[in-house]
Amino acid sequence: MKRRLFCLLGLSFLVLWISACSQDKKTLAEGAASNWLKLVDSGNYAQSWDDTGNVLKANVARDQWQEVLLRNRAPLGALISRKLRSAEYTTQLPGAPDGQYVVLEYESSFEHKSSAIETVTPMLDKDGKWRVCLYIVR
Repeated sequence: MKRRLFCLLGLSFLVLWISACSQDKKTLAEGAASNWLKLVDSGNYAQSWDDTGNVLKANVARDQWQEVLLRNRAPLGALISRKLRSAEYTTQLPGAPDGQYVVLEYESSFEHKSSAIETVTPMLDKDGKWRVCLYIVR
């Protein structure tokens, strides 16, 4: 009986520890996304590329990134509100190398689009910092 109780307590501790580690990753990723989104919101698209992760930089050139944001984000106008809808930690994304990712979805409102969903995905880069590697607004 004592052995079962000990195993149960050990398992409970492990679940709590894994949950806490996952939450820490989500918190760090959310902070990185928030800082990065400020660059995009202010129209500083070149700097937003400079601050992205290696996965994005390996697939999209700086000038292409700026063009995409000018074409897709700039017309939305100024940010009115942004609320985090979900945050999911994962180690795999379609078309991306295995790694540590947090997929963040925001309900957002802009000057020229009252209801939008922004998906921002930070990845833990090789240097141990969370950096955005994917941004989609629809």
